[in-house]
Amino acid sequence: MNTGILNLFRISEIRNKIFLTLGLLIVYRIGFHIPVPGVNVGLMKQMAEDYASSGMGMIFGIMSTLSGGAMGSCALFSLGVMPYISASIIFSLLVKVVPALERISKEGAQGQKLINKYARWTTLLFCVIQGMFVIQGYLKVSVEQGSGLIAPELFNSFWYKMMLLIAFSSGTIFIMWIGEQITEHGIGNGISLIIMGGIIARMPSQFRMLYRDLDPGDRMSTFAVLMGLYVAIIIGIVYVTRGQRRIPIQQAKLTRGRKVYGGQRHYLPLKVNQAGVMPIIFASALFILPPILGKIFGAERFFDEVFAWGSFWYVIFYTGLIFFFAFFWTALMFQPTEIANNLKESGGFVPGLRPGKRTADYLENVMYRVTLAGATFLAVIAVMPHFITKQLKQIPAYVAVFLGGTSILIVVGVILDLVDKLNSQLLMRNYEGFTSGGATSSWAKGRKR
Repeated sequence: MNTGILNLFRISEIRNKIFLTLGLLIVYRIGFHIPVPGVNVGLMKQMAEDYASSGMGMIFGIMSTLSGGAMGSCALFSLGVMPYISASIIFSLLVKVVPALERISKEGAQGQKLINKYARWTTLLFCVIQGMFVIQGYLKVSVEQGSGLIAPELFNSFWYKMMLLIAFSSGTIFIMWIGEQITEHGIGNGISLIIMGGIIARMPSQFRMLYRDLDPGDRMSTFAVLMGLYVAIIIGIVYVTRGQRRIPIQQAKLTRGRKVYGGQRHYLPLKVNQAGVMPIIFASALFILPPILGKIFGAERFFDEVFAWGSFWYVIFYTGLIFFFAFFWTALMFQPTEIANNLKESGGFVPGLRPGKRTADYLENVMYRVTLAGATFLAVIAVMPHFITKQLKQIPAYVAVFLGGTSILIVVGVILDLVDKLNSQLLMRNYEGFTSGGATSSWAKGRKR
């Protein structure tokens, strides 16, 4: 392990990528300490902490965690990358259902570049919509309540609101550019690292708030329980994330002259958590709508009671949405008929099954069963903060939300992906792997011989 870490910094190319990634992440975090003009900075920090403990603030806290932003603040990067994530998800879905976009996506690098261009323009549109929601929702309510966050005569100016909208949108576009630079010139997926960086950066403040709110006699026991829960959750997440359903694939034998080609057996791996964290993102985004609908139709109290964080109906609807989106996302991204046709054209088949429709039906049934297990895992992870606060009264709800299962799921998934990429970078250069325990690869040994 130590040798693998040293090898990362011995190779100048990998070392430069690591330093570039860290530098861009530092720039990303600096943006959260740059307030928009006209805002009372000291009051902004205090209100952000108070807002985090409210019911609506906890829902926004989940969205901020999933977007790498800080929706309860007035910083330059408040919107995070949620507009870009929303645009990317929409075009990922449209590519599967719109024939014109599907044809473009199959044109190789040029087609993918064109789709990314469409996604960027859509990101700008979402920036405007989400920025208006923050300005006309959270900031307007704060000003009307006389909080002193922004002077009323300044906030009522049309040009000031336009400046806020441009500032928030520019912040998101800059974060998107940072993510693309990390993906292209650094290590790992830039957007994923940005989200993980936002989660890790909030941990000290969350622990500080927890330490402040706990009784002195309960602090050590509460922190011990939290650490035990984290270790158990991380082990479960790693186990499920790495879990696969391996379907054997047999290649047909071809005889040409005196030589026989093919005949090898390999496996088609189907991940247990095929949808990743996407179902949680979709479900969390939809739960922002009830409070808005309540204000529009004058039934704010009804929606607040039914969809209050941690209530019975909240958990039921949240779990149902996660299951629905898990199957929906997997059905769009996993095409058993296409996989079966590709196997048939390449001379591969599943042992005991006829190529074509029988193989497609078998793959679809296996995928449904695997997705059921993955959706159950995601639902347990998502609702775990609710049960933690019910059973452990000393742990505040805002800590359980932020430091709950969804945040750990994102962090562990990004770290596992980052370790895989570092391993591949080392093995490509004839070095031992980052987590290989000191054993060199067989290819490297062959080169030495």
